[in-house]
Amino acid sequence: MKITFNPLEKSHFSFKKIMIFGRPGSGKSTFSLALHKVTNLPLHHLDKHFYESHWVERDRDEFLNIQRSIVEKDAWIIDGNNIKSLEMRYAKADLVLYFNYPRWICYGRIIKRLWDKNIEIDDRAPACKEIIHFKLLRYMWSFEERVLEPLRVLKEKYPDTRLIEIKNDRELGLLKDELGMRE
Repeated sequence: MKITFNPLEKSHFSFKKIMIFGRPGSGKSTFSLALHKVTNLPLHHLDKHFYESHWVERDRDEFLNIQRSIVEKDAWIIDGNNIKSLEMRYAKADLVLYFNYPRWICYGRIIKRLWDKNIEIDDRAPACKEIIHFKLLRYMWSFEERVLEPLRVLKEKYPDTRLIEIKNDRELGLLKDELGMRE
């Protein structure tokens, strides 16, 4: 399945529930923060809820309950992956942004944020410092393969949900132009 970039029509920007997911290091959190600043929609980073302090994973049911309470609200931006609960967010979203940048760019950004993280991005639970785990790199490498089939099913099941795949900075720039986000 190929999902291609199809920019929004500015006059139709009435999205109140925006789901942003994609490869680690693809720019999801940076874009989410910028979109939050433009729209004033509440911003939720899933990693902040998935982990407790020191990268300890939260109880699965508790994490799902937190997500349910977020998606039931009238407006939100949710930044994060968690493929097992992808449908919970997708089903309620009116806009889904899939950041699918090339692996090599994402690897570089993951390494770069070790020493150059935007301090405005509050996407971590307490005491979860930036580190690189082999598990994260492996997850990033196989992300597209993991999400392709679930995404195909969701797109078919929820045809009214707008899905935009962003594969590079040019496409992201076009989307920012459409949303009036350029400086």
